[in-house]
Amino acid sequence: MTDMSSQPAAPVPIVLAGARGHGRWHLANIRRLQHQGLVRLAGICELTPLDAAELDAFAGELPDQSADFGALLDSTGARAAVICTPIQTHTALTLTAAGRGVHLLLEKPPAATRADFDRVLAGVRDAGIACQVGFQSFGSHAVPAIRELVRTGAIGAVQGYGAAGAWVRDDAYYRRAPWAGRRRLGDTDVVDGVLTNPLAHAVATALELAGTTAAEDIAAIDTELFRAHDIEADDTSCVRVTPVSGPPVTAAVTLCAEQAGEPYVIVHGDRGRITFWYKQDRVLVQRAGHGPLETVHGRTDLLENLVDHLLRGAPLLVPPRNTGAFMEVVEAVRTAPEPRPLPSDAWHTAPVPGSGATRRVVRGIDALVASGAETLALFSELGAPWALPTEVSSP
Repeated sequence: MTDMSSQPAAPVPIVLAGARGHGRWHLANIRRLQHQGLVRLAGICELTPLDAAELDAFAGELPDQSADFGALLDSTGARAAVICTPIQTHTALTLTAAGRGVHLLLEKPPAATRADFDRVLAGVRDAGIACQVGFQSFGSHAVPAIRELVRTGAIGAVQGYGAAGAWVRDDAYYRRAPWAGRRRLGDTDVVDGVLTNPLAHAVATALELAGTTAAEDIAAIDTELFRAHDIEADDTSCVRVTPVSGPPVTAAVTLCAEQAGEPYVIVHGDRGRITFWYKQDRVLVQRAGHGPLETVHGRTDLLENLVDHLLRGAPLLVPPRNTGAFMEVVEAVRTAPEPRPLPSDAWHTAPVPGSGATRRVVRGIDALVASGAETLALFSELGAPWALPTEVSSP
């Protein structure tokens, strides 16, 4: 008699909603896992179907394509789906999948508003499906390693968590889609600001390390939102989260950096510090009485973890409830005063080498962002002349 438990499981059929833009990364990742026999790309949901060149890696095993997500889930018999579509579509697509019992990897942010996030939580719970939110940094093995260092007192008592992100985006970045750089489209909230989308990992990773993950963990949120670009949303901002208990979490970020840098989180202790470059899984420990110690850690892919959860019951790394605190930050940004345009003398236009494109650069912003993570202070507290205290919002 054959022992079925020893037989390899059939590949999990998956539908990808949103296969262009960041979705190309998911497409390549699904192909990697398909090569390992873990998944099978059963369908792609796009308004315009992918052509043969875009699906070259799937030659001979082409997925079905449709602009109707629900119909595609039905026709393919998908067991799981990856949602990598504009922020304002996340809730409706999640509920569509939940209504069919289809498990999810849902890109961040999981929703544009707290109310929509509550609908996501309820839909996932009522359907009994697994849902993983796409904060890839949570899969870094550096996260539990840092927690263990903190738990054992390696840097003494923690004083706070600071995050910094200085990225470069050219003007075309905000022309790539109708929702890019928007706070809303008509009556629909989008909240495509630097804190909530491109550098959302900086905020969420700091909250995760702090153990401030649930909405009820937060006592107050202060935001300072600015923009150098001619957009609705913010491109240069900071936020401070004050938990009900424990030290504060502060993040300072920009898409108008003088020089692009790797984003990071600092854990400040009274006898040392830990710096975590979360995209590189790199950790630097500096503490009294010891030389600096740098380590590079492995990472568990979130889709692979979702499949492991479905087949073997492995715990999900990023269930929606663990992003509740981050969603409170999204809500604070959404309900804050409109981002303040920076004065014309605060930024300048610079060419993007080799592309013919241009970008906007905020003068001195790299040092300001680093100071925010270093001191846990907001831009206005650091003396930025364009950051008026009246622009602080604390819902």
